[in-house]
Amino acid sequence: MANSIFLAKLIGPLLLAVGIGIFVNGAVYRMLADEFLRSRALIYLSGVLTMTAGLAIVLTHNVWRADWPVIITILGWLALIGGAVRIIAPQGTERIGRRVLKHKHGLTIGGIVWVAVGAILCVFGYGIAR
Repeated sequence: MANSIFLAKLIGPLLLAVGIGIFVNGAVYRMLADEFLRSRALIYLSGVLTMTAGLAIVLTHNVWRADWPVIITILGWLALIGGAVRIIAPQGTERIGRRVLKHKHGLTIGGIVWVAVGAILCVFGYGIAR
């Protein structure tokens, strides 16, 4: 459980900050995403970093039980798989990203998810719910 709490304290504030950033600076995040998607080198590099982070989480926290720590495990697997996809097929990431940006509420939906998951992890990580 100590590992789950540590990871919740690490990941929760990051997701919360990104989600809030999307709401506060939506136009800036849209421009950042557009610039990112124009660079396959950045897509590849983010894949290496994301896959590394995901693999670290999966190797240290592969917990599959019906409790809040499973959120961390799922995030780890999503990061591992998402990073691998960016490394193997950066053009696919570009295509999917363009579709999300084209959708009027694509970033807003992402922001809602990041804020919700980040808040949940902060609640459990910082002991508000313990």
